[in-house]
Amino acid sequence: MTSQGKSLRFVVGAVLCIGAIFHVPMVASAQGTEASAAKSTRAADEQTNKIVLAANVFFESLTPEQKKSVLFAYSDSEQRARWSNLPLGLFTRAGVRLGEMNDIQRTALMKLLGTILSPTGLRMVHEQMAADDVLKTHGGNRPDLIYGYDHFYVSFLGAPSTTAPWMLQFGGHHLAINATVVGANVTLSPSLTGGQPIKFTSLTLEPVSIAQDEISQAALLIGSLTDVQRRKAVISTKRIDLVLGPGQDGKTLQPEGLPGSEMTSAQKTYLLQLIKARLGILNADAVAAKIAAVRKNLDKTYFAWFGPVAEVGASYYRVTGPTILLEFAPQDIFGGDAAQHLHNMYRDPTNEYGAAWTSHK
Repeated sequence: MTSQGKSLRFVVGAVLCIGAIFHVPMVASAQGTEASAAKSTRAADEQTNKIVLAANVFFESLTPEQKKSVLFAYSDSEQRARWSNLPLGLFTRAGVRLGEMNDIQRTALMKLLGTILSPTGLRMVHEQMAADDVLKTHGGNRPDLIYGYDHFYVSFLGAPSTTAPWMLQFGGHHLAINATVVGANVTLSPSLTGGQPIKFTSLTLEPVSIAQDEISQAALLIGSLTDVQRRKAVISTKRIDLVLGPGQDGKTLQPEGLPGSEMTSAQKTYLLQLIKARLGILNADAVAAKIAAVRKNLDKTYFAWFGPVAEVGASYYRVTGPTILLEFAPQDIFGGDAAQHLHNMYRDPTNEYGAAWTSHK
């Protein structure tokens, strides 16, 4: 977990590739799947059908033992909350590990992630795993910490279904994708992204900068504020740590900072673009409803900043609205470069783990 400096330039190995679709029968049932948990909601649409098909293709590619390891009851609250920013050695995950999969299984898993996420979201996943490979080679002075994309895990809560609620979990160090699917509805609340290092060089010698679009949008917004607005938005000149990260499910934060109602039209556009940069990791079909809800409540959405205004990318900021909570939380553990080590959270306080669509709370 040692931070790498801004100058870190390392050529990493290729991550995973996306392959062909395999056609297999859908999984019929799973331990603890609770069809009765679904409340009235939209029936599965074309995108959800693609998600469920891809999920079953991946599931059927697994060995019998892997199937037992990957599948949990939908009601398993312990597994639902078993995600973290910490690496193996400090946190124990459950499910099937990438390092235990063959190429066909890995390809099928990436195809599944590609139906839940947008192309931007899938690229972010690859970049975060590649960043962890950087740490695997230049990981610091703790031999008990294990890095690399082989140590990312996948699990299902409930069987993939077009009617009953189910959940896909995928994650590892600095990444936790928690996708709950209920009919045509998909949410990633709560999900953790970020990475370490944030800037490095890929195998093709292309520079990688994780979360760069979001950082650029944050710079536009904070830079557009008047002195009066900035005094309200900047809560502290000292950066703070992640507040509602792992282990903080069900908790809320009171809005603070500058509300959208006190922003100009251009500033509201910057705020919305900042939110889209984070939510845009979800597929276009599913994200549209999320953005519509955010847009409807934009005047009630607050922007708060903690840290030096000039240090965009190294300062904490938060977006708080009726249906959204975003945290951007740089870390300076061991005195490293905070801009190279991010813990970022997305939550919908009205719908964590799809609770608004099911009887699960």
